[in-house]
Amino acid sequence: MPDSGLRAVLWDMDGTLLDSEKHWDVAVRELSLRLGGPMSEQTRRATIGASSDGALQVIFDSLGLAHEPEALAEAKEWMYVRVEELFGDGLEWRPGARETLQVVRDAGLAAALVTNTERRLTEPALDVLGRDFFDVSVCGDEVPSGKPAPDPYLRGAELLGVDPRRCLAVEDSPTGTKAAVAAGCTVLVVPSEIEVPEGAGRVFRASLEGVTVSDLEAAWGYTRV
Repeated sequence: MPDSGLRAVLWDMDGTLLDSEKHWDVAVRELSLRLGGPMSEQTRRATIGASSDGALQVIFDSLGLAHEPEALAEAKEWMYVRVEELFGDGLEWRPGARETLQVVRDAGLAAALVTNTERRLTEPALDVLGRDFFDVSVCGDEVPSGKPAPDPYLRGAELLGVDPRRCLAVEDSPTGTKAAVAAGCTVLVVPSEIEVPEGAGRVFRASLEGVTVSDLEAAWGYTRV
């Protein structure tokens, strides 16, 4: 393979590789009702792609609840137990995701899973995804700050031993895209639940179906010209 300059692909999980946002949707809406009222669409949009702590703060703010540590911890545990139940019902792939993971592997590129989801829920998801597709994985509870901070992507690149500027991140949300761009990565944006705004350092594609290694190299190289 010619040297394109691309060294690694950093994968988001929820909404990018797995159609798991629908499970989170159920859990956060039920949690909002449990805490005091129905969730507005604006609030739901603000939770997509956020870390669990960030999402909980958004939900508490929407209901006018104080950020009391004990209440936040109790809500988080309830939400995680519910998501675990929903994940147990089955996780489905996003279109073209599994095939593109194989393309990356066949091309000899390094690969990392970089998710805001905490390790507790990422481990069962990795069983579905296939651990052999990834050299390393980084979870939201393993970095100082989750997305939209650059920390998860910086850590993923560090573990791979690759300059973030030689990495292509694959994302579906505004939060994750912002994190990857801030880390210095080029981002291949494949929107899922919500629209991602245009901006520097990002290339858009409708789905991962039919992606080739040349497509990945071209996406990375497009913003490096």
